[in-house]
Amino acid sequence: MRHDHAALLAAVPNPCLVMAGDMTIVAANQPCLDACGRERDELVGMPVLIPRSDELHERARAARRFTADASHEVRTPLAALRVQVEAARRHPDDIDVTDLLDHVSDDLDRLENVTTDLLLLSRLEAGLDDRELTDVNLTALVESAAAGSGDVRLRLDPTVLTHASSTHLTRLLAILLGTTRHPATVTLHRTADCAELRLTSDEPSETCDEPAGDQGGTGLCLAIARAITTAHHGSLHVETHGAHVTLRLPLRAGPRTHPGT
Repeated sequence: MRHDHAALLAAVPNPCLVMAGDMTIVAANQPCLDACGRERDELVGMPVLIPRSDELHERARAARRFTADASHEVRTPLAALRVQVEAARRHPDDIDVTDLLDHVSDDLDRLENVTTDLLLLSRLEAGLDDRELTDVNLTALVESAAAGSGDVRLRLDPTVLTHASSTHLTRLLAILLGTTRHPATVTLHRTADCAELRLTSDEPSETCDEPAGDQGGTGLCLAIARAITTAHHGSLHVETHGAHVTLRLPLRAGPRTHPGT
């Protein structure tokens, strides 16, 4: 690192890096190194990947969709709480207190679930801690998840292993198995470098955007599914009206990456 870069970056409290004309990193301050979990020698010389305009457009669209979904999930129970409280205030003699408290408790539970999911999304965006990762038998997880998901037929390769968080993958499978309300077939097999799971509904027109079977889930379920998949360096495709969910996870997780590196 040149001395002028060091002096400049030392005065910047937030993560910051310096790029050369060929879009490679020539310097980075300590907050940037801490954020991406790398040593200075590892980071310097790496190319900075700039997304294409269509990728930026898709990210912006996804961000707007997520913001709308999250706002709706928070506003709905809040609106219900306000209606109930206002009714109790205006007509106290007509209110069954026990019934009111039951409804308030349900709405508070929903708000708590939404908050928990938002915190989970925030943690996933920051990346998985290596201490969370173990060799996970994906075949066994699918069998366990399907056991409580109604009429699901399984066609699974034996002992498909991936390096992952068992807790997060269990939540992911619960969400995916909730994408259909009808009998479905789940296949799991190995390819050259990944585990591929496919869920196919027997009634494709009924495949829904938002899972129905994720216990305690919110309208953020698919956002969480995508975040878990991304955190594990995988890919997820859910057809809106198609009958099809395809999940791919690496058999061994690749090196951790960070946006902008």
